[in-house]
Amino acid sequence: MHATETVIIGAGQAGLALSRHLTSAGRDHVVVDRGRLAERWRSERWDSLRLLTPNWMTRLPGWSYDGPDPDGFMTAAEVVAFFEAYAASFGAPVLEGVTVESVEPAGGGFRVSTDAVTWRTANVVVATGAADVPRVPGLAGHLPAHVHQITPSRYRNPAGLPDGGVLVVGASSSGLQIADELARAGRRAVLAVGDHNRMPRRYRGRDVMWWLDRTGVFDTRIEDVPHPERSRRSPSMQLVGRPDHGDLDLGTVHRQGVELAGRLVDVDGGVVRFADDLAATTARAEARLCRVLDGIDACIAGAGLDARVAPPDRPAPSTSPPRRGTCTCAVPASARSSGPPDTGRPTRGCACPGSTTARASPRPGAPSRASTGCSCWASASRPAAAPTSSTASATTPAWSPTGSRAGPRREPPPDQGRPR
Repeated sequence: MHATETVIIGAGQAGLALSRHLTSAGRDHVVVDRGRLAERWRSERWDSLRLLTPNWMTRLPGWSYDGPDPDGFMTAAEVVAFFEAYAASFGAPVLEGVTVESVEPAGGGFRVSTDAVTWRTANVVVATGAADVPRVPGLAGHLPAHVHQITPSRYRNPAGLPDGGVLVVGASSSGLQIADELARAGRRAVLAVGDHNRMPRRYRGRDVMWWLDRTGVFDTRIEDVPHPERSRRSPSMQLVGRPDHGDLDLGTVHRQGVELAGRLVDVDGGVVRFADDLAATTARAEARLCRVLDGIDACIAGAGLDARVAPPDRPAPSTSPPRRGTCTCAVPASARSSGPPDTGRPTRGCACPGSTTARASPRPGAPSRASTGCSCWASASRPAAAPTSSTASATTPAWSPTGSRAGPRREPPPDQGRPR
């Protein structure tokens, strides 16, 4: 049996940061990971994914981004390289490919058993992250067996999905990015929208993350907010890290051809049903956006900086698409169908704000029947995380496919897409 003062389980962001502190303090420890260093960034990210945060925000104890593009957004491969360089900078004692099988109290400390060695240690730190196992709702079990279902950790690109339309459940950063990518690739995509936090990529001449950082939003502690549990459940922001620094929200994906529906509430065999709540959900997101931007504006005015920064340039209000009446599309019985055949009724670009149902056809080519709104079929879906149907890339699984530090007290921002 080996002995060490601390065993850290997980060689990602948190595990490496703690290892850096322990190394600086001269404390004996080891970091174990069942995969490789930053494994999830290697094997559980889709091809086009980039951080939601600009490169200048990528910083760890004793380490920060020092490349030529501080306002850019790292790819998954660049995040891995960043972590590798960080670990090498202080000789992090990382053991890769070691799976922890049990942690048990022993002699005033702990016994950590792995598939390689056993440690006796005084301290154990579990740094495996908050989303290591996808939370797949019970709804998924009611879909027909031929419907292909995956989580974002297994999604790579549109070509990797079976032919046909795709239902993406969850409209935060992951859901929006995947739905947008599918539509750009010519795939029919329907997005079931739950609670979300809309946010512009840039505001008043700077990245919105710069304002959230400088106004102290990131310094808010959980004990400082009036509703801690609600804050913990808050979905991530609707952002994307692209070279063009463009916005990504319900309006942009709808213009791209993504069909919008309310929250997914029921699956009964081949029938999926959406709540009639898209307008209310969108209105709540708009109200939250206004509160965040009001706080930024108040901090700018309080510091006397109005004349030194760009004027307010708030995004146009996002409203749910109007109901376009009933439309019907066929629901193929095979997940590898080329998609719904033409039924003579509008399908592409129609909105689904109402309580909508789509039925799986008993045979290929047979039309489906819908109640109101659009009848939308999915050949792929991704397991959903929270009851709000929120989607996140790095922390919360999805069901597919916020200088001066003054200001009013506010809820802390949701997941910022920092490296995991």
